Amino acid sequence: MSNKTEKQLSDRVARTTFTEDMKKDYTILVPDMLPIHFNLIIKAYEHFGFKMELLTNRSRVVIDEGLKNTHNDTCYPALLVIGQFMEALKSGRYDVNKVALLISQTGGGCRASNYIYLIRKAIATEFPQVPVISLNFSGLEPNPAFPMTLPIVTRLIYCVMYGDMLMLLYNQCKPYEINKNSTDELLARWQHRIGKLMGDKTKFMKTKSIYRAMLKDFAALPRTKEKKPRVGIVGEIYVKYSPLANNDLNNFLMSEGCEPNVPGLLDFVLYCASDLVNDARLYDKVTARTHAYRIGYDVLYKFQKEQIRVINEQGEFFPPHDFEELRKAADKYMNQGVKMGEGWLITAEMAALAESGTENIICTQPFGCLPNHIVAKGMSRRIKEAYPNANIVAIDYDPGATKVNQENRIKLMLANARKPE
Repeated sequence: MSNKTEKQLSDRVARTTFTEDMKKDYTILVPDMLPIHFNLIIKAYEHFGFKMELLTNRSRVVIDEGLKNTHNDTCYPALLVIGQFMEALKSGRYDVNKVALLISQTGGGCRASNYIYLIRKAIATEFPQVPVISLNFSGLEPNPAFPMTLPIVTRLIYCVMYGDMLMLLYNQCKPYEINKNSTDELLARWQHRIGKLMGDKTKFMKTKSIYRAMLKDFAALPRTKEKKPRVGIVGEIYVKYSPLANNDLNNFLMSEGCEPNVPGLLDFVLYCASDLVNDARLYDKVTARTHAYRIGYDVLYKFQKEQIRVINEQGEFFPPHDFEELRKAADKYMNQGVKMGEGWLITAEMAALAESGTENIICTQPFGCLPNHIVAKGMSRRIKEAYPNANIVAIDYDPGATKVNQENRIKLMLANARKPE
């Protein structure tokens, strides 16, 4: 056997499979990316017999564990996910013989689809018995004990939509609340309510009545009438949403007297679906998968249009961007074939935010994420040329970047922040 073959074999990490027997007494740990959405997803999975827990440790220990267990070319999101898992396994809070790890895979060109192998490699020496489960819609790593059945997939989609609505309402109410923590308490009540609805076969699908009830409850919160500068947050998906990755950027902006405006997760889902449809056009290759994703896109887009319509009818809150309008915004600057990582979506979000009055924009990016730098930082000058009032700053996040330096750069941007008209 050659030395090269021996090294290839030594680099392989055995996969510990999550089995049906494990389902009843294993706890599945979930990384901290979208606290609102992931808490809903965890509650949905409870109705199918799975016990999950969202990891919330955001201390320096997480970064240190990530640095210890990954190489120095690993992107920051992967380092944090691995660090959070390793900290949890070493903490003594869990029985490592009764625990599994969950990670999502998109199947795109980003390194994120390879996180699962990095996680297995990181835990192989100390915790080889811990299964790592893939959550994906692409058939990358099917697991009979963790299936993507129609009832589960349907609930995941509704969790995304309800999570987006709750995140939108929270960000538009929290900066103006009169009674301290009233917005957080209402959010918690709605998360509990949605979690219970997921146990019913059809009640969770009544989106219009649920949206209207949400809007009514959040509109009833006592709030001030002042107008605060609205600040958009765009960028690489993990750093954009994860409080661990962006040093709790959402709350920092509120503490600085701003209103965060964070595009919803459904935009990213639609982006992934539309990219596969675009591929058929760009490469002249239509498959059964193309037709499936086209149907899926049409259904999801219809859901988004309904949400926008209900918000507009209520009239007190501003809705998310229409995804087809985002695509038109992207076309002004680049081809929709630019799809590595978040691709054209970041450029589109920045342009749409500037066009719709959110001229203060923070672009969050992991240091060294080449696709993100090209479509975000690299396109900001073009967007500023089209929208001279656009106030855009790119903030790098990595293990060596200090929170003080990041916040100081944001404060400098906020010094020029414009309030909504």
